[in-house]
Amino acid sequence: MASIIRLLVGVPIAAVITFLLFMLMMRLILTDEVELEEARDELSISISEEIEDLSVRQREVTMDDVNDVEPPPPPPQIERQVAEAPAEDMNTIAGEIPEFDAPDLGSGDVSFDVSDRDAQPMVRIPPQYPPRAAERGVEGNCLMQFDVTPDGTPTNIVALDCTSSLFERSSIRAVERWRYEPRIENGNAVWRRGVQTSLDYQLSD
Repeated sequence: MASIIRLLVGVPIAAVITFLLFMLMMRLILTDEVELEEARDELSISISEEIEDLSVRQREVTMDDVNDVEPPPPPPQIERQVAEAPAEDMNTIAGEIPEFDAPDLGSGDVSFDVSDRDAQPMVRIPPQYPPRAAERGVEGNCLMQFDVTPDGTPTNIVALDCTSSLFERSSIRAVERWRYEPRIENGNAVWRRGVQTSLDYQLSD
């Protein structure tokens, strides 16, 4: 029963409040008409094609103004010093040059002919120590003789005198690998006969 009474009383009150809020909102929405401002005139820019004459002020210069300018001072004068000539003789100052006797070169004692020369060794590989001689502790030398061909190769190799026959074969093999500059006579390479050399065999300590 109480709820029905509340409902009957509350509905009219709610309707009145709703109506009032509706009217308030309409009042806020409705506004007076605003008159738009009149359209402004378009901005126009005009460029003048005529160029104004610019007057340049020139200063008149006369000869009196030029004569009144003071010239710069002259540069300072520097005294030049003159070197005095030495009173003493140059031989006394620097010392006398010693005199040398010219060497006497006799044409018969000096030969300037370099076209002729004897055979010259270029490559001499030492011989290999024979293993049997090294095991026995044998030392000595071997005198070798051979010829040198025009191309610098040893040939006709002979062991003339060896302290032990163990050194002959090793000495011959060593000489075979040697190379010489050949003998030159009158600008031409020729044979060099009977070249002798001794090969030593010494055990290192």
